[in-house]
Amino acid sequence: MAASEITIENVVASCSLNMMIPLDRIAMHLDNTEYEPEQFPGLVYRLEEPKAAALLFGSGKVVCTGTKSPDQAKIAVEKIIEELEQVDVHIDGAADIEVQNIVASSHLNEPLNLNRIAFELVGTEYEPEQFPGLVYRLEEPKVAFLLFSSGKIVCTGGKTYNDVEQGIETMQNNLRDIGALP
Repeated sequence: MAASEITIENVVASCSLNMMIPLDRIAMHLDNTEYEPEQFPGLVYRLEEPKAAALLFGSGKVVCTGTKSPDQAKIAVEKIIEELEQVDVHIDGAADIEVQNIVASSHLNEPLNLNRIAFELVGTEYEPEQFPGLVYRLEEPKVAFLLFSSGKIVCTGGKTYNDVEQGIETMQNNLRDIGALP
């Protein structure tokens, strides 16, 4: 049985603006920012559309999170650069945006016996008294899963949608091999 639809829950992407940026000036002139350098060295900048949060560092590094696709992450970073330009922070050119992590969820449409999976499948960690999900790591593609007895799954660590799809397919085949899925 195939997994149900895959939903991207979060994309984390980063890039460099290739220059130092004045976080204090940005915090003074842009709304939706949080900057407390004694607490954290970065500035948090929240966007409404696309809905995202970005961490901006004085070094010019930008980490964007909260989008639902790599394309949205790119749009969010482009919008941040446009808004920086409006407060006289001129960006000569950003390095390519690189996806660091995709978090996706799906459902296997079958209940899972996590105890059995923990004993029979290599690469698992399961401590039900600590957390109700089983952690399963794959080497290729390099992704990790949270498996729940309901059949719900969460995949993390993929850098492309294909990593997520391929990881889910491999995980399902491995579960079938040990008889945990029909």
